[in-house]
Order: sequence, then C-alpha cells, then structure tokens
Amino acid sequence: MDAEVMDNIILLVLVTLLSVVQNVFFALKVEKECTGVNSKQHSTAFERLSCANRNCMDTYPTFLAVLWCAGICLSQAPAAFSGILYLVVRQKYFVGYLGQTCQSTPGFLFGKRILFFLSLMCIVGIINHLMLTYGSNDYKEYIQTITKASSTLLLLP
Repeated sequence: MDAEVMDNIILLVLVTLLSVVQNVFFALKVEKECTGVNSKQHSTAFERLSCANRNCMDTYPTFLAVLWCAGICLSQAPAAFSGILYLVVRQKYFVGYLGQTCQSTPGFLFGKRILFFLSLMCIVGIINHLMLTYGSNDYKEYIQTITKASSTLLLLP
C-alpha cells in the first residue's frame, strides 16, 4: 500500500483495531459469565452482560461507518479522536450496565453525541466535495480547522 494512503488512514486503522480488541473483551466477559451459570437458570449478571454486549454490537456498524467516512471525507485526526472517545464511552456504558441501569445512561447519551458529531463530519465532508466538484470552491482547510477545534468540545459534559 502506498505510504501516502497509509498516512491518511493509519489513525482510523488503529481506532478500528482497538474497537475489535474491545469487542473481544466484551465477548469474553459474556462467555465467562455464561460458563459460570447453569444453562437453565441465567443469572441477572449474565442477562445484563448479554444485553450490554448486544446493545454495543447493534451500534458498532454505525460507529465504523461514520468513523471511516468522517476520517476519509474530512479529517482523520478529529475522527480518530472522536473514535477513541467513543470507545471510552462504550466501555463506561458496558461497565455501567453491570450496575444499575441508570449508571449506563451517561455513557449511552455521550456515545450518541459522538456518533452525531462523526455523522456531521461525514455530511460536511461530502458537501465540501460536491462544492469542489461542481462549484470549484474548496473549503476543506477551513472546515478541517473548525472540526479540529470543535472535536475538543466533545469533552464537555
């Protein structure tokens, strides 16, 4: 693969690999709880782990799609930063789900905000590409500067 291409996607690749490791961790936690429980009588912990894992897997394709689209269409650094934040939030959601359901709510809401930000990055990148193609105006530099600055706003509660 061309070095220039790798430079443009390496952060996205790293975040994707970290997300795979996290998925393996979640699966191992569910498997460990499953093998420790009688098959006819599921424990509450197993049900919660299983539900948290299922919820994380339901949003995983969306996360990957917007992560890669935002990184390729606009800028990989803020997309990767947002991806790392999403993984931290997803971990918080998963662990919070083991306690009371209200402990997982902040992680869920914060994760939705990150997915919205990544989706917005995708849309802005596509619009910029269309403007460049059909209107010969390239605002990508300005948009990338704004995106890099605004990605830190995700840290605000």
